[in-house]
Amino acid sequence: MNKNQSVHRALHYIEQIGLLLIVIATIIAVGEELFVMLDKRHVDLRDLLLLFIYLEIIAMVKIYYVQHRLPIRFPIYIAIVALARYIILDSKSFAHWQLFETGLTIVLLTLAVLVVRYGHVRLPYSEKNDIPGQEDN
Repeated sequence: MNKNQSVHRALHYIEQIGLLLIVIATIIAVGEELFVMLDKRHVDLRDLLLLFIYLEIIAMVKIYYVQHRLPIRFPIYIAIVALARYIILDSKSFAHWQLFETGLTIVLLTLAVLVVRYGHVRLPYSEKNDIPGQEDN
């Protein structure tokens, strides 16, 4: 095994450990959130949105694990839901311009999803591995 393959294998294991840590931390966060909801015996929209964010993180890790590609739309979706949650939680204390800016940010992120999606449809990835230096064997 040459040095390049050893480095590639080491980075692969580090990547797998990182993915596992992200999933474990997300599951712990879901458990903590469920405990809080059970303790207060009430579920708010903000709680559901937070759980949705956690599910998106797990889905993103799954896609990354299976396809070995970062699904760029998922972090954007997470950002949109996080901003919506932010509006729900703090909109009463917002100045009008803050609410406008947050809404505009959501619109810009939505446009980013459309651009990325359009790019995936019109300029799809090739079947080959697109990472330089990694030839298919």
